[in-house]
Amino acid sequence: MTPRPAPLYRRIADELRAAITSGELTPGTQLPTEQELGRKYRVSRNTVRLALGMLLNEGLIESTPGRGTFVRDHAVLTYWATRSEAAERRASSTTDAYVTDVREAGRTPSQRFEMRIVQASPGVAERLWVNEGDAVVLRRCLRSVDGTPWSIQDSYYPMDIAQGTELMSPGDIARGTIRVLAELGYHEVGFLDELIARMPNPDEASFFQVSAGVPVLVNVRTAYTTERPVRITETIFAGDRNRVVYELGDLQALYREREKS
Repeated sequence: MTPRPAPLYRRIADELRAAITSGELTPGTQLPTEQELGRKYRVSRNTVRLALGMLLNEGLIESTPGRGTFVRDHAVLTYWATRSEAAERRASSTTDAYVTDVREAGRTPSQRFEMRIVQASPGVAERLWVNEGDAVVLRRCLRSVDGTPWSIQDSYYPMDIAQGTELMSPGDIARGTIRVLAELGYHEVGFLDELIARMPNPDEASFFQVSAGVPVLVNVRTAYTTERPVRITETIFAGDRNRVVYELGDLQALYREREKS
């Protein structure tokens, strides 16, 4: 059977998507109006809206009432999951992993903090080896890069470790909480990471200012000493502006090639 041609709105979306991904339409470029696109493609306004709706759901464009439709900026930040909190890297830096990573990428980090004492949910209790409902310390960071909302990070600490320490401070700890744990005698030696992709809840969608259809990527990291888990860090990334990279095994060949370039 001869395959049926794609609907007109999909063909229009494909053409506009190709122009965006190739760089022909650069970030910030205003698209023609619905009426202008309708005349160009000789289709109805409803067909144009279906095409633009696809691109909006993919996070490629954004619509501002009264101003028009624009190509979104898709600068992507890399989270180096393997090396970000590595012990040798922590020893050589005076700032936390997030600040270090963003600055090394040539970009500007900013973050807002809050600290609360909460009851351990079933998931937190299981990972921290505490009882469900036990008090744990929650440190939340709302993080931005170059002024754009980038990630929400919730870190949980057992109360027997955090009680009476700097971990209960409501403000920023410039050197990072991993160093604080080490100073308290809790040296992190291993991590268990879980990666989850899902749609954002209303609060997350509002914070990230994402279009409908753009998912979030959740990285749940449980940090261990040689004896016990001491931290859970759940980082929620906007799916259209982050990538997570793991480095496993011997990659000396790759590193040598990078040094040449």
